[in-house]
Amino acid sequence: MDFFTAIAMRRSTRIFTPEQIKDEDLTLILKAGQAAPVGHSDFAGVRITALQNPDILKAWDQHCTAASGNPNYHMFYQAPTLIFVAAKPKADGQPVYVADVACIMENMHLAATALGLGSVYLWAMVNRVPLTEELLHTLQLPPEFKPVSVLAVGHPKLPVSARTLAELKPDRIAATILK
Repeated sequence: MDFFTAIAMRRSTRIFTPEQIKDEDLTLILKAGQAAPVGHSDFAGVRITALQNPDILKAWDQHCTAASGNPNYHMFYQAPTLIFVAAKPKADGQPVYVADVACIMENMHLAATALGLGSVYLWAMVNRVPLTEELLHTLQLPPEFKPVSVLAVGHPKLPVSARTLAELKPDRIAATILK
């Protein structure tokens, strides 16, 4: 899929099949994340963790469902792969690491789309749900890192319809060109 088609077709997928994604697709998605820009080239200040272990995914699902108070709500939509992006907050308190994580997430989101996979960007899963030390331990992160966002990835249960950039509403996001 060409770059601009992937951008136009990227949508949030919230219904996945249980089929696991291919290892080579996961590798490409992770490489796309690793290609993202990071402020001050502080690549050691961010980490990506791909989680596919069914038992650990089930623990995350049960915890998040219980935290939501709705037994029918599955926060990551039972996707077979979760990709956590964590960062080490800056000593000076500047939140630039959040922008770094967002760039990594978008690269991976677009890579998943280009591979014909579905994905959804999950911020609330690690920022609004109180996480336990036991759950955080499953990510095997150094203690100074905190998960900032999660990308759920899998095969979409419903087909993603094709669209082009030309089909997007021109005022979807206001844009001004000053010359």
